[in-house]
Amino acid sequence: MKEVGSKPFSLGRISIYSALVFFSLCALFPLYWMFVIGSNHTSAVSQFPPAIMPGTEFFVNAGKVFTNINFLQALFNTFIVASLITISVLFFCSLAGFAFAKLKFKGRNGLFIFVLATMMVPAQLGLIPSYMIVSQLGWINTLTALIVPAMVNAFGVFWMRQYISSAVPDELIDAGRMDGCSNFRLYWTVVLPILRPALATLGLITYMNVWNDFLWPLVVLKDRSVHTIQVALKTLNGTYSQDYSMVLNGTFLATLPLLIIFLLFSKQVIAGITEGAVKS
Repeated sequence: MKEVGSKPFSLGRISIYSALVFFSLCALFPLYWMFVIGSNHTSAVSQFPPAIMPGTEFFVNAGKVFTNINFLQALFNTFIVASLITISVLFFCSLAGFAFAKLKFKGRNGLFIFVLATMMVPAQLGLIPSYMIVSQLGWINTLTALIVPAMVNAFGVFWMRQYISSAVPDELIDAGRMDGCSNFRLYWTVVLPILRPALATLGLITYMNVWNDFLWPLVVLKDRSVHTIQVALKTLNGTYSQDYSMVLNGTFLATLPLLIIFLLFSKQVIAGITEGAVKS
């Protein structure tokens, strides 16, 4: 039985849904067009009217991608780097966020402000010093050069500190201390289970950023055997001519794993945020 006054097809609701559908289509169109060009001959890029239907050259262009670069190896390298960085960021950033939010120590506020200040420094300014350090350590042309510098970041610390400050009551920490919990045990058994919404969100953001990172891998990875997917795709560009269909085909193939991961974990992010928003 419908509620009195309910209007399932009201003008406002139709307008909102229409706008959502429109913007969703706008967001998905670049991915679709990338697939269209990747399945056509490269001349489809400049034809008029533009190609809007998939062609029959998808597997031909995919074969060119696999011939020109070691696509599966680059994909595996990216998966390893993104997974290890995401795990380390979630652990170290949540641990640091817990320390800044709930532990009392001298210089806590000043140190936290310093961490925040590092977010204002462009990453490009640290490129040369970082390269010199990595070179001295002998990590050039290794995945270690990508993983270790990114194991913790200022945004993750800030995100976790703010979430813990609002979501974890001090009474819960005090109760754990009365039961004899150490600081690390408080973090592991009391705080960490509450952080599922924040961890899911930070993990998804971190994984996507690492997967799409290009500048730093381009600087430190020279050997093709350790290329990440973004650097490998860059080598598809010809010197005197461009096979746009091959490039966009490879880009589409490289985007699919990230899209699948996003679809798998986006439900957990939404569910976690909804759970965290409901207060008993």
